[in-house]
Amino acid sequence: MLIVHVSVHVNEDAVDAFIDASRANAAASLQEPGVARFDVVQALDDPTRFVLVEAYRSDEAAAAHKETDHYATWRDTVASFMAEPRSSTRYRAIAYPA
Repeated sequence: MLIVHVSVHVNEDAVDAFIDASRANAAASLQEPGVARFDVVQALDDPTRFVLVEAYRSDEAAAAHKETDHYATWRDTVASFMAEPRSSTRYRAIAYPA
């Protein structure tokens, strides 16, 4: 299991549009066989900060996700919303529900 946390800081005037685009991407991502989980979370103390919590069944599934049309649409749609470049950290799962 590969877990990826993508940290995103968007411009204040783009919060709602970012949420809409990210919900659509998450819903489509959950239809991929290699995606176990795809959460979009928003910071309570700063609504312009988000984390995408992506759980993939393998490294190959994570790579396949980047090849989907819905990912490309999300990436291109949200590019102008960014207050700073997004960053990601990759983790391995130690304990998780079966």
